[in-house]
Amino acid sequence: MIGRTISHDCILEKIGSGRMGVVNKAEDLKLKRAVALKFLPSHLMDAPELKERFLIEAQAAAALSHPIRRRFGKRIGGR
Repeated sequence: MIGRTISHDCILEKIGSGRMGVVNKAEDLKLKRAVALKFLPSHLMDAPELKERFLIEAQAAAALSHPIRRRFGKRIGGR
């Protein structure tokens, strides 16, 4: 995914991965700032409890007031 642009975010590098997805460092091309994008793996999209957990994680990140901004893949949430 490195170098791929999704919406207005250009993926720069992989930051990490785990059971709940892959996190990539990206640049918001409109706002000219660094963001983190997290994507739920497609094989987990059929598990409603995991999709709900992913959404709760995105909402928790959205509630933070730190100046470093984070957005979660597919525009599920952000802050």
